[in-house]
Amino acid sequence: MTKNPLGRSGLEVTEFCLGTMTFGNQTDEKTAHAQIEHAAAAGINFMDAAEMYPVNPVRAETVGRTEEILGNWFAKSGKRHEWILATKVSGAGLEAVRDGAPISPATMTEALEASLRRLQTDVIDLYQLHWPNRGSYAFRQQWGFAPETQDTAETRQHMADCLGWAAREVDRGTIRAMGLSNESAWGTMAWNRLAEAEGLPRMESVQNEYSLMYRMADTDLAEVLLHEEVGFLPYSPLAAGLLSGKYQDGSVPEGSRMAVDIAFGGDGGLGGRKTDRAFVAAAAYLQVARDFGHDPAQMAFAWSARRPFVTSSIFGATTLAQLDHALDAIDVTLSEECLAALDAVHRAHPFPF
Repeated sequence: MTKNPLGRSGLEVTEFCLGTMTFGNQTDEKTAHAQIEHAAAAGINFMDAAEMYPVNPVRAETVGRTEEILGNWFAKSGKRHEWILATKVSGAGLEAVRDGAPISPATMTEALEASLRRLQTDVIDLYQLHWPNRGSYAFRQQWGFAPETQDTAETRQHMADCLGWAAREVDRGTIRAMGLSNESAWGTMAWNRLAEAEGLPRMESVQNEYSLMYRMADTDLAEVLLHEEVGFLPYSPLAAGLLSGKYQDGSVPEGSRMAVDIAFGGDGGLGGRKTDRAFVAAAAYLQVARDFGHDPAQMAFAWSARRPFVTSSIFGATTLAQLDHALDAIDVTLSEECLAALDAVHRAHPFPF
């Protein structure tokens, strides 16, 4: 499988990354371990987790369970050294983790030590800030995003404090590289300008939502990624399953993200992605898949992974069969005609959620 450099870290990761956010909720431990083994057999060397996982929903009683499942597999298999392992520290506002405390050196220390213990490892290859303290336009927050409310001096001091913490942890050997998530173009540049000026660890990657239906990264952030040699790790390349077609015509498959959310008292809104326009857009993408003879999910995965500024596209699956189906995207090549048709759909149905 193709491998790409992760920023300037010296790490090389496969163009597909195993997402683990369902491990411990929709996906039990036995199935999760089988998924890791199937992904490894397909050539994948990169997996992504977070201290708050599993999700859908996030609950205080399950926080950390995904990392525990990964740690049990590492202990059982003895193959920790074969994987590039990424995880994340949760940010402000998530009551299930540290009562919603913002990211700081103190909370990062607490989170890192807990992750190392759960993962049964001595080092995290990529340690990411799950979302910025100052706010983010991710998670359907772009409609009310208000940069004018941010305190520039406070933000820069926060960055300096966190990068100083990162330098100490890199020296201690607990972290190999740092990364961002749900971050903006300005934020990415600000972190790395400060890092380079002060000789501190730079942010080697950005993990943001990115799919055929959510192409926010195509403009300003793409330029930063390419020119500044920052890796891009798209999550939700299937737009929370919309691009597979499984939710079309009002369908709510048993065991799906939508069904599980509803079962736990949620609205089944796929994190705000379930809109009338989303289903219209999904239908157009499904038609492109039919026109060019592609499975729609595999088409979406292949498109995401082969974008010119993408380092590794993160995909997850509830079941082993779903994972094996997704892994077939490794061998999918999209023609120039197919890519042009996908761009045409994007122009006709921009940002449907």
